[in-house]
Amino acid sequence: MTQTWVLLADEGRARILEWRSPGTDLEEVEELTDAAAHADNADLRRDAYGRRAGSGAQGIGGNATSSAGEEKLDHEAELFARRVADHLSQAHRQHRYERLRIVAAPRFLGRLRKQLDAEVKQAVEDELDKDLLQLDRRSLTQRLFPPAPDAAP
Repeated sequence: MTQTWVLLADEGRARILEWRSPGTDLEEVEELTDAAAHADNADLRRDAYGRRAGSGAQGIGGNATSSAGEEKLDHEAELFARRVADHLSQAHRQHRYERLRIVAAPRFLGRLRKQLDAEVKQAVEDELDKDLLQLDRRSLTQRLFPPAPDAAP
């Protein structure tokens, strides 16, 4: 059977699971985390939203300006997307998987797409722009690999 990996990801965490055969649950392969994102996110978000919340003038057209905290979060997310893409590329070259399904938070999915190399892009068979990191293996399997309906009437 073809080795199929499932990547679940957001800006600070990526879980890689493998679907080995129909009728079985996904198996955990590994997890990548961005320690900087986890350590800094709460402070950066408070800083970014705190500056906007107190500002009276929104500038031309009423748009809030980007804060240093938001820029830092974006930079960390870009770096993590590159790290995940590099990891997927290396694993693909090592023939650890043949097909890839990506399930990622919408903003992170866009970042990740930009970082994937051509070989990994060809291995991608499906993408879902949802954050499902919190789901357990059984729930993920049922959602991503539902059993085929019986052919009997």
